[in-house]
Amino acid sequence: MPAPQPISAPPRLLVADQVAGNVRVLDLPDGRERGLVEGRHLAEHAGFLALPGGRAAFVDEAAGELVVLDVYGPDHGRPLVETTVPVAVPAEHLAVDPTGRLVAVTTGLGRNWEPWSDLLTAVDLAAPPGHPRAVRVRTRTGEPGVTILGPHLETGPGPGQDTPAPDTPGTPNTPNTPDIPGALVVLRHREPGSFAVYRHAELMASAPSCPPAVPAAVLPLPDDDAHGDAHDPRTGRLFAAAGSGVHRLRRDHRAEGGLTAEAPLPWGGPGRGYYLRLDPVRRLLWSCVRGGPADPGRWPEWTNDAWWHDLDAPSGVPPRTGRVPLGPGLVFRLGVAAHHVAYARVHPDGDELVLLAAHSGVPRVSARVALPPMDEAPRAGGTPWDGVQRRAIAASPGSPLVAVTRGGHGEIHLIDAVRASAGGVGTAVLTVPTPLNDGGHLALITPGDGSEADPVGR
Repeated sequence: MPAPQPISAPPRLLVADQVAGNVRVLDLPDGRERGLVEGRHLAEHAGFLALPGGRAAFVDEAAGELVVLDVYGPDHGRPLVETTVPVAVPAEHLAVDPTGRLVAVTTGLGRNWEPWSDLLTAVDLAAPPGHPRAVRVRTRTGEPGVTILGPHLETGPGPGQDTPAPDTPGTPNTPNTPDIPGALVVLRHREPGSFAVYRHAELMASAPSCPPAVPAAVLPLPDDDAHGDAHDPRTGRLFAAAGSGVHRLRRDHRAEGGLTAEAPLPWGGPGRGYYLRLDPVRRLLWSCVRGGPADPGRWPEWTNDAWWHDLDAPSGVPPRTGRVPLGPGLVFRLGVAAHHVAYARVHPDGDELVLLAAHSGVPRVSARVALPPMDEAPRAGGTPWDGVQRRAIAASPGSPLVAVTRGGHGEIHLIDAVRASAGGVGTAVLTVPTPLNDGGHLALITPGDGSEADPVGR
């Protein structure tokens, strides 16, 4: 059994430069480098996946491997790279079941203009000797999202109840059982929209050579434009963002494939969200609703609202849902901190970090922190994502810190959200030796923060 990680250990920031090909581990807040993995090109769209025990996973696009990092392992004589498993690439999305053991990786476009890959990889991080650790199967060509629903949800905590305490950071959370029956892999497809449900155990039993996999059930998704997925392990619900709203499925063993659809959640106004994120601290679901002209060259005119939904509304009571204006420009991914939710907003008139106080009552903007401009930043008339620099953002449910990159400059701006919301400065600049072109990618880990309660790669 690995040595427990002391709860007093500092937060750590994973900094991936997917262009230069490395991942660094930095102590916070001083930025001291505690680990470096060279020759690894993180799949930026799939991102980092939080695992129990202060661990994180990502897909190396160049090597075609799932890489599991034991972020605090070197402190106790364990290697930083805990394990690697071959997977199909280019990786589009990755997700894990609530135990932190079963993983699924979907494939997307990569450097191609049209969908071409139909490969799905199922992984068992605790497969016993003599059993496959990863199996590739064929599903349907596209760019599917993915979630994995665990089998124990029927008897797990219900809405408003406490979840079990997380495992001690630094200790892998993998059951000593040969199989986890009942876990479902759910692919969210576009054009035509649908949910395809697979049993993880059946995927792992597939023959070699990438055979076709037949879903246990296919549920209709009325939109062909769905983009964005979230999974709430406490209630067993999964969510998919689409033009008509946030579509929902819940675990139901009476239904074909073990899932049944619920009424979608509305966006509450014009626009739609392209991203979903579970907030395990406040039990909220978050997105950013984008409105405005369809022409990508007019992106500075896009409107952006933070959209939130209360996951634990009592039965029979209308759920709380709302929107908070963030400002014009490009807003996409967000970070979940201990007392705030953070969005990075890019605009020709100036970039900023927008902090929302969300720990009580209705979320509201508590601070706007100016960010220094980026060379080769997006410009009006061109798209905000092709051949330009970007910003990555990360936060931890166990820390007030929020990290934002300055793409192309090798800088990470570290903001204390509590101090900033109280009118203080609370900002530091960390530097790394590579430029973080395309914005790089970040993950912020705090011992015992429970970030694995959001089991989708970010």
